[in-house]
Amino acid sequence: MKKFFEEFKTFITKGNVMDMAIGVIVGGAFGAITSSLVSNVITPLLAFLFGAPNTDALNITLRAAELDASGEVVKEALVLGLGTFVGAILNFLIIALVLFSVVKAINKARALAEARKKAEEEAAAAAAEPEEPKPTAEDLLGAILEELKAKK
Repeated sequence: MKKFFEEFKTFITKGNVMDMAIGVIVGGAFGAITSSLVSNVITPLLAFLFGAPNTDALNITLRAAELDASGEVVKEALVLGLGTFVGAILNFLIIALVLFSVVKAINKARALAEARKKAEEEAAAAAAEPEEPKPTAEDLLGAILEELKAKK
């Protein structure tokens, strides 16, 4: 049992778990921001465009609520919440767009880092290769003279 807790402690203190926890917290905060954007900015604009006082007016009532003589609700109303559904779709699309942008930026940064690493490795390999000594003019003239002698 002691080994199990030691392994768990090692797992929980690794950077990946901490990064994931921070991501969940930031994601929750971002979700609150996008929900506020959708419910407080976008959906009122949609309601205005449709000429409705709010997005609840975009809902379709299939069956009205039934009340008894004292005014108490006997049967709840049956409503298609189109305004709420549109808000949820917009919320999803905004979050998906931001996540797509973040992943795209991370992939581009990763590709640039890999290209830089590859260029450095190629430069290091080129520097490590021994260069052949370049022949001097005297060496070339000597080789030409030997060729001419061999032809005679």
